[in-house]
Amino acid sequence: MPLFTIPVAIAFGPFVVRWYALAYIGGLLIGWRYCLLLADRPPRLVERRDVDDFLVWATLGVVLGGRIGYVLFYKPGYYIEHPLEALYVWHGGMSFHGGALGVIVAILWFTRARRLPVFAFSDIIAEAIPIGLFFGRIANFINGELYGRETDVPWAMVFPGGGPVPRHPSQLYEAMCEGLLLFPLLLIAEHKGARWRPGIVSGLFLAGYAVARMSGELFRQPDVQLGFLVFGTTMGQLLSIPLLLAGIVLILWAWRRPAAAAAPRKQAAGQ
Repeated sequence: MPLFTIPVAIAFGPFVVRWYALAYIGGLLIGWRYCLLLADRPPRLVERRDVDDFLVWATLGVVLGGRIGYVLFYKPGYYIEHPLEALYVWHGGMSFHGGALGVIVAILWFTRARRLPVFAFSDIIAEAIPIGLFFGRIANFINGELYGRETDVPWAMVFPGGGPVPRHPSQLYEAMCEGLLLFPLLLIAEHKGARWRPGIVSGLFLAGYAVARMSGELFRQPDVQLGFLVFGTTMGQLLSIPLLLAGIVLILWAWRRPAAAAAPRKQAAGQ
């Protein structure tokens, strides 16, 4: 089945909004509202105003980290020769692993400045990230980019940039694993009280994303400039290994620590 890509979502004369931009905006805004909801739930170790203020920090971490990660991980040689093009974000090219590092740096910097418990804060942010991942993969699919390997499965698609051969719609596989499966996993952990031991949810996200990404890479066509790497792996799989190990270590560390005490709810003025 051929796929007809529509990269532009909205166009008014020179004003153009692409699906990828809408995915970022939708993921950040919906994720922000979800984080506010989580902040109101026990153990209430983070205030709503801190979640509000972090939205700008998260946006900068995602965009700057994602772009820098793509430049360093996927096309360093090209951007050494064309350094100014590293600033051309509108030409595409973002890395989740770079974006993750950007958000981690933003969380560390923000919580240090506000004197907040870092893992209590990161647990809330981690629960919302699958929302953005889902929208991002759907945008990849609509754009016909990051398509899968050749296959003869009945649901295979012919992508405009992938030649005449049918391929796995790997973007939809990743949207399912990184979004629709990872989100309820973290939600279940939330309802089981995982946030009472700060760090467990963050670790679950890191490990869960790593497993989902490494699994999705089995069907995704490697980046043409990189191809297959050591032992037939891809860059996405290699970059996910540290996330998996860090997630496991963080879960074990948090599990052995005593549970957090619930923060008292602040009363409104006049009560």
